[in-house]
Amino acid sequence: MFREKIKVLDCTIRDGGLINKHDFDFKFVRAVYKALSESKIDYMEIGYKNSKKLFSDKEYGQWKFCDDDVINKVIEGIESDTKVSVMVDVDRVDIDDIKPRKESPVSMVRVACYVKDIDKAIYLANVFADKGYETTINIMAISRAPDNELTEAFHQLEEECKAGVIYLVDSNGALYQETTELLVKKAKGIIKTKEIGIHAHNNQQLAFANTIEAVIHNANYIDGTVYGLGRAAGNCPLELILGFLKNPKFDIRPVLELISKELIPLREKMEWGYIIPYAITGILDEHPRAAMALRNSEKKDDYREFYESLMGHGENQ
Repeated sequence: MFREKIKVLDCTIRDGGLINKHDFDFKFVRAVYKALSESKIDYMEIGYKNSKKLFSDKEYGQWKFCDDDVINKVIEGIESDTKVSVMVDVDRVDIDDIKPRKESPVSMVRVACYVKDIDKAIYLANVFADKGYETTINIMAISRAPDNELTEAFHQLEEECKAGVIYLVDSNGALYQETTELLVKKAKGIIKTKEIGIHAHNNQQLAFANTIEAVIHNANYIDGTVYGLGRAAGNCPLELILGFLKNPKFDIRPVLELISKELIPLREKMEWGYIIPYAITGILDEHPRAAMALRNSEKKDDYREFYESLMGHGENQ
């Protein structure tokens, strides 16, 4: 069970920020960092480095931009070996906003892209690697990536990219264990000089199962979030990962305390986790945006109508 190579990355604030426009209270973010540090989590992804030329800081909270001075205030005075990570999206980042690693509190930059944009992602990852950062490429919506394009992308990543980790991202929460096994084996069969990571969403209550499956087949980088907090159905719960890994380095107790003090009250203000509309989009391998819109409408519990609208056969058809 215990494999020292496995690294755990928490993306509670980054993925959870997709629910509330990245507007978490500063004290909450600091409490998360403190708990993760005490639990000896390897990385905390604190948000995005999105360009302020494209997005207004009046519409979005500070974790969409993650200015270095704000990050410094979060981590100030907390003894920690937990490294800070940020995510960038292809076409949404200003490269000049990211200082050289030696001038920044950030250790890792993760580049998110769809398989069609792998060339752009490789360029960005290489730029950030040259600035001194650990880098990853996160291939989103991998359940919908055409096999031939994915094969070509894996070869490009092996031959052209300086990123140390390639993440398989189940954005739609559509994967089952068999497909997870196939994808991890496919990636490892082509990508020999990098680690493989898994980022699972919980639309069908399979995020934890799929994460375990990826680990069994030697994926060594694992994403999770505290209490599963994340966009729509949320992510693989960090506390379950810690329970599974049996690594004596990790301490689950600070995470459990964080859930009691911070996440339970947050559930009164924000909705995430397994809910039928998200299950439906997962079953149909669709992006959860339609389900998120439904949950903000007067018909939020009209599940059959929602299912039929996505299937294209309402009452009159």
